Amino acid sequence: MIAPHELRPTLRRLKLSGMLDTMDARLAQARSGQLGHLEFLQVLCEDELTRRDAAVLSRKVRAARFEELSTLEEFDFSFNPKVPAAVIRDLAAMSFVEANESVLIYGPVGVGKSHIAQALGHAACRRGYDVTFAKCSRVLADLAGGHADGSWEARIRRWARPRVLILDDFAMRPMTAGQADDFYELICERRKGSVILTSNRAPSDWYGLFPNPVVAEGLLDRLINSAHHVLMEGRSFRPNKRPGRSQDQQINSNLND
Repeated sequence: MIAPHELRPTLRRLKLSGMLDTMDARLAQARSGQLGHLEFLQVLCEDELTRRDAAVLSRKVRAARFEELSTLEEFDFSFNPKVPAAVIRDLAAMSFVEANESVLIYGPVGVGKSHIAQALGHAACRRGYDVTFAKCSRVLADLAGGHADGSWEARIRRWARPRVLILDDFAMRPMTAGQADDFYELICERRKGSVILTSNRAPSDWYGLFPNPVVAEGLLDRLINSAHHVLMEGRSFRPNKRPGRSQDQQINSNLND
């Protein structure tokens, strides 16, 4: 009979460390009669798949470069009843990614737009999609640098590559002609992929931020009319996050608002 320690080198060579991690516990279950032979093998295989799925998710989340590890499960929808919770949860099913559609999340400061955008990005990572998160200003600055050193083509391909590109804080200020052209090219380059934009401005206000009306019409009409709109309204979460603010003060403030 092979002892458990004799099996470990074989499992390592096969790169089945998920089985290694749980083998002792599963053997104890089998010895106690909780698992039959086939069940023992089945749960060991499931342990390995669980480990691999977790490793893939971890790699994708790191590659996405989220500012915060946000999920829908931890978002307090009750804080602002006007936030369209059902719409957001439907988006988390990722059918918009399959359809190469975009999502526009807009509303006042502090209502959780970035949290929801990153939560949708995290849900996309769990479904196996490649995701990139960045401030819109950073992307535009990076593309501008590409014009200076001749690497623009490589840079725009890099930003166009992920299946889901999250651009946070879009339309914060008017664009220069160069920024508008770069943004137009980026969106055109992403024919097969989804964009999630967050903005403090409503989409109807974006047109005036582009110096060239023709570029604005060509880009925004296509982007706005083919996207899912998520208007987030309500109170800001930020006052409750001020340093030194106790939990009791936060609760009292919520009750009094």
